[in-house]
Amino acid sequence: MGAYADAVPEQRRGFIYGFSAYLIWGLFPLYWKLLDQSGAVEVLAHRILWSLVTIVILVVVLRKFGQVKALLREPRRRWPLVAAAFLISANWGTYIWAVNHGHVVETSLGYFITPLFTVLLGVFVLKEQLSTAQWIALAIAFVAVVGLAIENGRPPWVAIILTFSFGLYGLAKKQAGAGAIEGMAVESGTVAPLALAAIVVLGLQGNSTVTHHGTLYLVLVLLTGPITAVPLLLFGAAATRVSMTTLGLLNYIAPIMQFIVGVLVFHEAMSPMRWAGFGLVWLALVIFTWDSMNRRRQNIALERAAVTASAV
Repeated sequence: MGAYADAVPEQRRGFIYGFSAYLIWGLFPLYWKLLDQSGAVEVLAHRILWSLVTIVILVVVLRKFGQVKALLREPRRRWPLVAAAFLISANWGTYIWAVNHGHVVETSLGYFITPLFTVLLGVFVLKEQLSTAQWIALAIAFVAVVGLAIENGRPPWVAIILTFSFGLYGLAKKQAGAGAIEGMAVESGTVAPLALAAIVVLGLQGNSTVTHHGTLYLVLVLLTGPITAVPLLLFGAAATRVSMTTLGLLNYIAPIMQFIVGVLVFHEAMSPMRWAGFGLVWLALVIFTWDSMNRRRQNIALERAAVTASAV
């Protein structure tokens, strides 16, 4: 009974952390659009570097050196975090490029599909079970992606890269089971040398732009560290407390906001075929969510019944 009672607050905290992370991510297009005077590689490099600075400060203040060292000594947990570092870097770079090249709606498609891909990872990697309704939802989403590829004359590469990179990132974080701060410290430290090298090379070539657009612009670049670290820390804290299915459900928050920003703020075009494709994706998500919530209620009822029976 005590273990079950302890688990519930942890799951509730995980839900709040995850909700907050996705809410912040949903507003990201507005921020990255402010940095469209710089190339995606340069913004990505600064984002990685200043994220490391932010996380080092947190490690020092919260005295997490011991936990970071313990992670580095454990290959079973270290290597998933190394993989996570490259996956999230690919995700960031793609996203920044897409926002600054008028593909915000396509980024939302990627994050709409991510919950379904996350569930597939749960099936094939973690051996979780899917119902018939959930398989139908996945099939509908696949048809939608094919339809959008036909409409565009190419696969929606931005959406596909974002889906795969973030879905696999969530899996890697789940397998590492690391604390939010120490996990991100390992991730940031992994790719920071490459980011610093990129900044140096751009400077030597005369292609560095972050200091060319005034003090406010430079401040916005420097703030990419804390702005990046906060939702990732929240996500990392959520990933170790809630199931992959719950993470998938929470993921809807960000793409809904991104879609609204893309259509209403940035006025990106939506053809009838594109609306149809998104409509199929949303239908798939409705089916998937309805079935997942039903299964969750059943599992909760069974757990409560088991707890009651053990207490008698």
